[in-house]
Amino acid sequence: MILVRIAVRHLPDCVDRVFLAGCGYGNYGEAAGVWRGECWSRRPARERVPRVRPYVIDVPEPQLADLRQRISSTRWPPNQIGHGWERGVPLEYLKDLAHYWQAGYDWRGAERQLNEHPQFMTEIDGTSVHFLHVRSKEPGAVPVVLTHGWPGSIIEYAGLIGPLTDPAAHGGDPADAMHLVIPSLPGYGFSGPVPDPGWDVRRIARAWAELMRRLGYDRYAAAGGDWGTMISLELARLAPGHVAGAHVSAVLALPSGDPAELAALSQADRDRVNDMAYFRAELSGYLVVQSTRPQTLSYGLTDSPVGQLAWIVEKFKEWNRTATSPEDLIRRDPLLTNATIYWLTGTAGTSTQLYCESAPYLATLLTPGGPRPDPIRVPIGVMAFRQDTTPAIRAFAERDYPTITRWSEIATAGHFATLEHPESFIADLRAFLKTIST
Repeated sequence: MILVRIAVRHLPDCVDRVFLAGCGYGNYGEAAGVWRGECWSRRPARERVPRVRPYVIDVPEPQLADLRQRISSTRWPPNQIGHGWERGVPLEYLKDLAHYWQAGYDWRGAERQLNEHPQFMTEIDGTSVHFLHVRSKEPGAVPVVLTHGWPGSIIEYAGLIGPLTDPAAHGGDPADAMHLVIPSLPGYGFSGPVPDPGWDVRRIARAWAELMRRLGYDRYAAAGGDWGTMISLELARLAPGHVAGAHVSAVLALPSGDPAELAALSQADRDRVNDMAYFRAELSGYLVVQSTRPQTLSYGLTDSPVGQLAWIVEKFKEWNRTATSPEDLIRRDPLLTNATIYWLTGTAGTSTQLYCESAPYLATLLTPGGPRPDPIRVPIGVMAFRQDTTPAIRAFAERDYPTITRWSEIATAGHFATLEHPESFIADLRAFLKTIST
């Protein structure tokens, strides 16, 4: 069921690429086909690609009223066994957050902020893909496709758009400007549910390659975290002639099983190995459920906003080892905007299907001594977050990805560094892009 209205401007039917090129929104070049106020005379009809249409978020008020009513009607558990977060989200914390979601949170304000940026919808390989496409005014801007993960959304990058596309307006160097393409993963957010099985990491990477081709970008960089790390690396592996480099976090590279390899590690890296073991033993329950029974889980997540909120917000606390609450590092409103996107689009359940589809892929990455990843021929920049649940170990990462050309670490950052430390992420992405040829 589609839960969000689409506002579409009246444009000629022949517009089937990004029609804003040549209308103050950048020029994609003659070869890509440029909309100049008339139909595509340079491109035969049989070569036309599926339409890219504008998209405006406009949630009907009855859906917001329904959300508030469902929160107020929550059937709460009678008590909490244990203390703090040791068995999950504390009852009193969740009650307080849910009350604010119902009575204090302003979705319309978040909606207006998202609609400040150009958004579009297109169909790729049979599924809808929603994306933000924000062109810089700087002529030398580098195109970058930014990919979020779970349980995130485009919110992970929304606050970075201004500094990345218009650095001069934010006290930066115009030479660092980027054109940004920020898609919602298939099955997530405004992309909506996928219509068929098979949407794993590699298929999404192929879809992103088609999206960038469709937008007229022949050479670009890829960046992301969580699923966005894996998709960016797969995109680089798939299209090395187009991807100039990949900037990623949370690189999964495990011990090979060689005792000498472990013996050579520093104490700091041995601590990271222990952190990985702790994740598998104590924090990976969601991974097992979502990889094996996503459909069963989806009923509760789709019917109860508070149940969905608990399932999501827990990760914003657990995936930074220093946090005592999700709001230690990320403000309450962005957390709720992220949760509200999942609720209004009905994708809290469908988003978990990516774990099931990609289970073999994940098993390979998460099995010590498993097969090495296929080679990637383009430069890779790694921004490692020490407080993440599976902190990257440089020796293992460089073993599996020998084209790593830049490595940086943030000692206090957890999994959601773009929300926790946006300035550090911006600086590191800029630094990496300066080292690659675009």
